[in-house]
Amino acid sequence: MKSGSNLERVIASGKMAVTAELGPPMSADPHEVIKKANILKGFCDAANITDCQTAVVRISSIAAAVIALREGLEPVMQMTCRDRNRIAMQADFLGAAALGIKNCLCIAGDHQMFSAAGKLKGHPGAKNVYDVDTCQLVGIMKKMRDEGLQQGGDKLEVAPKFFVGASWTPMGDPMDFRPYNLKKKVDAGADFIQTQGIYDMELFKAQMEKARNLGLLERTAMLAGIIVPKSAMMLKYMDSSVAGVTVPKSLIERMNKAKATAGDDKKKARELQEQEGIKITVELIQQALEIPGVKGVHIQAIEWETAMEPIVKAAGLYPRPTFPDA
Repeated sequence: MKSGSNLERVIASGKMAVTAELGPPMSADPHEVIKKANILKGFCDAANITDCQTAVVRISSIAAAVIALREGLEPVMQMTCRDRNRIAMQADFLGAAALGIKNCLCIAGDHQMFSAAGKLKGHPGAKNVYDVDTCQLVGIMKKMRDEGLQQGGDKLEVAPKFFVGASWTPMGDPMDFRPYNLKKKVDAGADFIQTQGIYDMELFKAQMEKARNLGLLERTAMLAGIIVPKSAMMLKYMDSSVAGVTVPKSLIERMNKAKATAGDDKKKARELQEQEGIKITVELIQQALEIPGVKGVHIQAIEWETAMEPIVKAAGLYPRPTFPDA
């Protein structure tokens, strides 16, 4: 065991892992985190605590992770390269470890113009840091854990013990490069990988085959990302506007068909699309878990945490594994 986290134990046991996502609020009130943690608890092995997603200010990932942990939900603390230099990130690693956090996901982070392009004002004038990239950040964490050394070489009296993760966008452009991008992260020391949302399983299967041929799937735990769709409009947006996401037309048509059966009843149309979205998610999970090398799924029910229970149960992933000495 590198960290002894619940997520690491599940993966080591050979069971299919399930991770979820918990987005902290733009508020100093912890109750939103507490509420979400209690909804997700029991239906995942760990939940990603996002780090100022959409590049707007939210409760910090470390603070929200500790709140979730107190509620009995194991967190995966996200750390973006966007907001901190290597000194600040290493200090946060030590602080998080001291507070009991055992999982960390290293990501680049949404660009500060992301939110400004949508409904939020965001911080378009903010300065990106990117002192290190995600591969370097993974390497820094591994060095701290395995060698007890800071990135600069100074010795740590007590090393933080993290299960280190990274993200992967298998269908990002250029697709031919993506397996080599994954290789860089695995070579740097990523223990597990969570992918961008996958809707086209045939494309994902082809990318996984390339990763397998590079010998990567024996060295890291691949968790296939599934973003739960709520509407046809959401799927259309993701297909047209979210980098690395390709949505087959057949899935959009299914959502449109579900919507059409409600006629002019907007509430019914929303409910029927949500029901169809859960069905689609379950199907995608089952397809993903059949792909050799996949060790679990990362289910992203964005601001729809109550969808986790029916999805996990319908996918045959409930109850989640438990460990007596945990």
